[in-house]
Amino acid sequence: MSMTVITPALPGPSVLEEARRRRTFAVISHPDAGKSTLTEALALYARVIKDAGVTHGKSSRHGTVSDWMGLEQERGISISSAALQLNHGDAVLNVVDTPGHADFSEDTYRVLAAVDFAVMLIDAAKGFEPQTLKLLDVCRRRGLPIITVINKWDRPGLEALNLIDGIAEQTGMNPVPLTWPAGRAGEFAGLFDLYRGEAVQLEAVRGGALPSLETTVAGGPATRDAQWQAALEEAELVTAANGKFDPAAFQVARQTPVLFTAAAKNFGVRQLLDVLTELGPAPSARRTAEGGHQPVDAGFSGFVFKVQAGQDAAHRDHIAFLRVCSGVFERGMVLTNARLGRPFATKYAHRVIGRSREVVDYAWPGDIVGLVNAARLRVGDSLYATETVRFPEIPHFAPELFTVARAADPGRYKQFRRGIAQLEHEGVVQVLRSDRRGEQAPVLAAVGALQFEVAQHRMAGEFHAPATFEPLPYTLAMHLNNAGETRLPETFRGGEIMHRSDGETLALFTDRYKLEHFREDNPGVEISAIGT
Repeated sequence: MSMTVITPALPGPSVLEEARRRRTFAVISHPDAGKSTLTEALALYARVIKDAGVTHGKSSRHGTVSDWMGLEQERGISISSAALQLNHGDAVLNVVDTPGHADFSEDTYRVLAAVDFAVMLIDAAKGFEPQTLKLLDVCRRRGLPIITVINKWDRPGLEALNLIDGIAEQTGMNPVPLTWPAGRAGEFAGLFDLYRGEAVQLEAVRGGALPSLETTVAGGPATRDAQWQAALEEAELVTAANGKFDPAAFQVARQTPVLFTAAAKNFGVRQLLDVLTELGPAPSARRTAEGGHQPVDAGFSGFVFKVQAGQDAAHRDHIAFLRVCSGVFERGMVLTNARLGRPFATKYAHRVIGRSREVVDYAWPGDIVGLVNAARLRVGDSLYATETVRFPEIPHFAPELFTVARAADPGRYKQFRRGIAQLEHEGVVQVLRSDRRGEQAPVLAAVGALQFEVAQHRMAGEFHAPATFEPLPYTLAMHLNNAGETRLPETFRGGEIMHRSDGETLALFTDRYKLEHFREDNPGVEISAIGT
């Protein structure tokens, strides 16, 4: 797939000027709503790629630029987030494509800690789905503004007015359409760009491999065509009921702009790019762990929200994805890791586009930088150049599934340990240990079963240490906050006690009844939910 090279920013403009140009956002949705397809369509319009690889659904997903892992290409789902940087006009868009499967909610949670707003994608045929609502709740807790995109309008689906009503009911936000489709779902003839005040007829080019052909409809909104007139009447009805776009209400997530797209055909994508560029919030002062705020024009600071290995099989390097929060990043600068109090040299800094990379010389607030050979960095690590800055930790999701991992070949135990440590380091799974089970039988904890499948796939293919997994009956894990002050047995009725490498002690339970029994038997132990 052909790609154009993005020229690195030069250090001439001020930090504030460069920060105002940035738009850093995540794309969230239920699985199979078209996140990776939309991300690729945005890249196509921004001329990062010359043609789109997704033209016929999942069967062609091998070409999607943001899906690089072998298992992703095989399954046709995104299971690791990818960061792309696009240019549109004078704006720089940092797009973070999140995992598409509910089993990888924890990775999405980390991504949402690193962005300034979110694009919520809804399948026109299915409306709101459970995973969308779960991610919406995370966005709310983080105070993220949300732009809503109703996708797949080129296929049969629900009525546009019903979808608008559903957004209001499910989100509590006031939906304000900025585009409106001409034609029912499955008959996407064009759209009204309410933001620009024009009507646009749409035609797919090479099945969606190239940007769609757009033609301004003669007479604009006053067109006499019955299909267009009906669409205009619907749009005016919603606008009269819900009002016009209000930047202040959008910033505090009381209002959500709504756009209609068919990403597989690139319909409505240019309009979305315009809205992202002109209405999306730029980076602003970021809250610190101490409760203060780090201004964007302060000295350099940032934090790691993702660690990934295995993108380059030839080099087996580690990449830590860093969100720049303030100041200017310059390749080669020596930063301090706030967790370790030790220096980290940034000799190798890349921008990652799928499997492709390009060297980054400078980066500004809002940018995502891939720090290579970052084996010592962990998710949540804060890095700074001069003044000490610590950003809030990224909480873990509470695991619901547990399995014991063992090396299938005892002769490859060293590789087994190395692989388990790497999976833990990246946050693919949580790894729990105890003296009772020993290092040869760590317990892997996950939100969903697919995380275990990824772990097993990578243990065999990447680390050459096939592993057997033995499921455990536990369904619940809780923090034991003062375990060090109390002598507790490693096992108890319906559960056992495990330790995580970050120093946390967890109790695993088969069900909530066993949790209540544990509370009764150990009244002096403080118990809290994971992630709180």
